[in-house]
Amino acid sequence: MIKILFICHGNICRSAAAEVVLKQMAAENGRRDLQIASAAATREEIGNDIYPPLKKALVHAGYVCAPHAARQTTRQDYGAFDLLIGMDEENRQDMKWIYGGDPEGKISLLMDWAGEPGREIDDPWYTRDFTGVLKQIEEGCRGLLEKTKNA
Repeated sequence: MIKILFICHGNICRSAAAEVVLKQMAAENGRRDLQIASAAATREEIGNDIYPPLKKALVHAGYVCAPHAARQTTRQDYGAFDLLIGMDEENRQDMKWIYGGDPEGKISLLMDWAGEPGREIDDPWYTRDFTGVLKQIEEGCRGLLEKTKNA
C-alpha cells in the first residue's frame, strides 16, 4: 500500500482536488494499492468543504466529490504517509517546517511526477482559472499513477 498525502495552503482547492482526481483515476485503473488523502499547510480553512468554483469544475469534468472537511497536516503525517506531495514551493517549505525536515525524502511537488520538476500548480484562489488548474492537477496525477505502478 502506497500512502499519499496531497498538501496545499488551505486544503480547499488544489490538494482537495488532487485527492478527488487521483482517487477516481486509481479506481478507474483498478489501483487498490493507493491510500489517498489531503491536508493543508495552514489552519485557515479547517473544516471547510472544497471551494465551490473548483468543486463545480470537478463535477463538470466528471469527478464525484465526496464530502470534504479541510484539515491541517501534522508532524505525525510524516511517519504515516509514504509520499507527501505539495502544489507549490511555499507548500514544500511549510511541510519541511511542520515535519521538522525531510530526512526520508518523502516530499515532492505534484508536477515532479509529470516530469516537470519544480513546476508549480497555479493557485486558483488567485488566478480564478479553475479549469486550467484542474488540467494541471490531472497531468500531475496521471504521472503519479504511472510512476507508482508496480512500486
